[in-house]
Amino acid sequence: MELLFKILLFVHVFAGAIGLVTGTLNIIRKKGDKKHKLIGKFFFFSMIINGVFGMIMTIIHPNLFLFIIGIFTVYMVATGQRYLSLKGVSKGQKVLKIDWFLSFTMLFFGIGFIIYSILLFLKSNTFGFVLLTFGLISVLMVLSDFKNYKGKSKDKNVWLLVHIQRMTGAFIAATTAFLVVNNTYLPPVIAWLLPSVLIVPLIFIWSKKHKIAK
Repeated sequence: MELLFKILLFVHVFAGAIGLVTGTLNIIRKKGDKKHKLIGKFFFFSMIINGVFGMIMTIIHPNLFLFIIGIFTVYMVATGQRYLSLKGVSKGQKVLKIDWFLSFTMLFFGIGFIIYSILLFLKSNTFGFVLLTFGLISVLMVLSDFKNYKGKSKDKNVWLLVHIQRMTGAFIAATTAFLVVNNTYLPPVIAWLLPSVLIVPLIFIWSKKHKIAK
């Protein structure tokens, strides 16, 4: 079992490294061209592998941190990629069962994170702030999905906006994992939330830049 864990860990770390490199490249370079799409494919597959293997590892050695990052990563990368196939969602395009499955699964875990955060607060455990933050973000993203799936978005290109938001969010998850694992100076809560504080503003800037109202 330990050998299996070491193999999973190697693949998890290797895929995560590729995700960090490709994600950084697509954040700093021109968006939408052929190279962006090619690099994006490497980012997508590496982050899916990283997230799935990370969650499998928690079965062998329970690790709440790794599980949260894993579920978050898979959801954001998967839905971010799926939205590229939903270019007509603002006009009533029918979404597939996989889209509903991804959203309802994230809703389930998001509510679970919030409930667990309350239990940690009762024990005066500051990690509850991290769980509450990720739980609320999860629920808000899922509610946004439900609105978009029903064609109620006010934006014509909601598919592009969500793609940008989710892929950047997945990069935040990868950066957070790297920082938390290698952190030796910052308080744990700061290490968990710092990437979000630094990168989330970019999501708002890019969304505003590309937004096309109906």
